Amino acid sequence: MSKDRPRILIVTPEITYLPEGMGNLAGRMSAKAGGMADVSASLVQALYELGADVHVALPHYRRMFHVETAQLVASELRKYKSHLPDEHIHLAEDRCFYYRDTVYSRGDGNIKLALAFQREVINNIIPHVQPDLVHCNDWMTGLVPAACRREGIPALFTVHNIHTQKLTLAQVEDAGIDAAEFWMNLYYSYPPYSYEESRDHNQIDLQASGVFASHFINTVSPTFLQEIVNGWHSFVPDSIRNEMRGKFNAGCAAGILNAPDPADNPVTDDKIPFKYGPDNHREMKRQNKLALQHALGLEENPDAPLFFWPSRLDPVQKGPQLLTDITYRFLEKYHDQGAQLAIIANGPYQQPFWDIQSFHGISRRLAVHDFDARLSQLGFAASDFTLMPSLFEPCGLPQMQAPIYGSLAIAHNTGGLHDTVFPLDWANSRGNGFVFDTYDSGGLMWAMEQAMEFYMQPQELKDKEIRRIMIDAVVRFSHKEVARQYIELYEKMLNRPLVKREVC
Repeated sequence: MSKDRPRILIVTPEITYLPEGMGNLAGRMSAKAGGMADVSASLVQALYELGADVHVALPHYRRMFHVETAQLVASELRKYKSHLPDEHIHLAEDRCFYYRDTVYSRGDGNIKLALAFQREVINNIIPHVQPDLVHCNDWMTGLVPAACRREGIPALFTVHNIHTQKLTLAQVEDAGIDAAEFWMNLYYSYPPYSYEESRDHNQIDLQASGVFASHFINTVSPTFLQEIVNGWHSFVPDSIRNEMRGKFNAGCAAGILNAPDPADNPVTDDKIPFKYGPDNHREMKRQNKLALQHALGLEENPDAPLFFWPSRLDPVQKGPQLLTDITYRFLEKYHDQGAQLAIIANGPYQQPFWDIQSFHGISRRLAVHDFDARLSQLGFAASDFTLMPSLFEPCGLPQMQAPIYGSLAIAHNTGGLHDTVFPLDWANSRGNGFVFDTYDSGGLMWAMEQAMEFYMQPQELKDKEIRRIMIDAVVRFSHKEVARQYIELYEKMLNRPLVKREVC
């Protein structure tokens, strides 16, 4: 193997796509549950186009990759097996991946999947690839940095969410991973006295272990990282917070925002009936608004100010209770303007919106619909404003998608929302949305009133500002920018360039 370039191994349980030239199965490989899939895909794409020696480790989701080996005849099966593994794509083989329809399971099933994936990465893929740097993602890869540290391989650990799982060394070893080789690099529930003493009862925290053992970490929002370090958010476990603080204080932590899928662009989006760009957004958004209103049973009025809720209806994080507190009052206050609210999302807070709609008889102004990918994209294209009043936000993507479609975000000033939504000052052509600081229904009401004040400005001014915001969003919230920051971080960790030519 040639080692004239640093070899990067990206270990991820999900990915949206892979560059066609990376291997025989690259075009089939898509298994997505969230933003991790998008950022992994964009990073691999950027590294590949740059000419870097990039490798990817993935579970072999045969069904999701549309590889139904049971349907292959013997000669096809031999051909299929002879093409695995691809040179730069390394598939973790275990039947627990083969027949799945989704990346993750409910409950303890995810631990089994994570252990099977990490077993293959640690036992087979890393020894085969011999990487110079390994990039891991979340608790599902939390054991890998410890194994890398034992081998002297620098590891980057990306924290997408503050979720974790705990298990013992005995469980890890029963899954086929020889944790005795790197047990001292893991994070335990209490300080371990020895391997034997800790093996059966001292639980390993997988997310904290990933942070603890890695050489460098990053979150998917600079502000969310700072909030954790500063002691915000009581839901963050002390184990994870303290290890992240340690990395931050050592200068080994950064925040790098995710970005929306490049397909999320109204110029090319096949999910919306009327495509448009910054120069013709006004008329095409009016047509898309009529299409959404018709689909949801709202009053069909292209001039009605339309507010869109795109996130799951989770009262712990996303703040739908702030909106239910003011829904009827807001719609009544702006009755003459025809204000409408479209909710296209699942979650436990659907019912309160149904109750408000039924009690007040406002089904023509308030719509509640289960999440649907096509309708959700139409929601961005049709709406004037997108609601993101989250209590906390590790990154968030809807507030970045929205301005690309000319829908201005209304957001609580926290985490990734703080990093991406900036108060609109239309008099001076600055900002891209509406931000409130106080997390309560009054704060949200104030921000929505600010949005309505902008909506009632002269049309020429609105057109100019929305055009500016759409152009800026495509540049600001791009996968190229995300990849550039990760590449800089890799080069900092390796103390050498990824390729011989200058990095753009």
